[in-house]
Amino acid sequence: MAAWIAPLNAPITSWRGRRVWVVGASSGIGRATAALLHQRGASVVLSARSGEALREFTAQHPGAVALPLDVCDAAQVRAGVETLLQSGPVDLVFYCAGTYQPQRATAFDLAQMRKHMEVNYHGALHVLDAMLPALLARGGHLSLAASVAGYRALPNALAYGPTKAALIQLAETLHMDLRDEGVGVSVVNPGFVETPLTAQNEFRMPGLMTAGQAAAHIVRGWERGRFEIHFPRRFTLGLKLLRQLPFRLYSGLVRRGTGL
Repeated sequence: MAAWIAPLNAPITSWRGRRVWVVGASSGIGRATAALLHQRGASVVLSARSGEALREFTAQHPGAVALPLDVCDAAQVRAGVETLLQSGPVDLVFYCAGTYQPQRATAFDLAQMRKHMEVNYHGALHVLDAMLPALLARGGHLSLAASVAGYRALPNALAYGPTKAALIQLAETLHMDLRDEGVGVSVVNPGFVETPLTAQNEFRMPGLMTAGQAAAHIVRGWERGRFEIHFPRRFTLGLKLLRQLPFRLYSGLVRRGTGL
């Protein structure tokens, strides 16, 4: 197969014997992905701030391990990774921690802007800082959960969208830097998924899917060696076309489509 159409990451043919760390696994996409990986035979370690939610998961999924931590605390993340690696190497790290609150510039909230940056972006940097030496030494895969909200500007996404755009570019740059080092990198860009965060939305969410359906897309994307894993494609492909338009046309279509 020609290099330009070959998978950008090594395909994963089996999960048995693989150790996966899911960061942000207390609910939503992270929890559903951890459950599916456990079902496929992976050794799953889960992290989130809520130790109670993690203990509930491990009680329902024998063999899964809870590692509570706050991604906003770099020292906690470093200590957590040290504990994690004492039990063995990690084959795949999935950063799925995130926060979301609708916000427009007419109701600017600096505290929320900072919170989104701390959880969605700085948390990922804390994980990178702690895990990259181990990944570079042994190889493995790093996946970041971003969003189609990071493609281009959207109403109500003043706090959320820029952090997801940052994650997309971070993943692209990491892939360029790490591919020759034996470290795979992928970015997950979901559309609308039923989670406690999207339950805040008061508008119709096209292509809405369950967290379980999202997890299936994500795991399949890793198995196929994809760099960008986006879904549902009937929705995300339209957004990809829209982002090619000049801003004048794009903004007009978005305003007309959303009424905002």
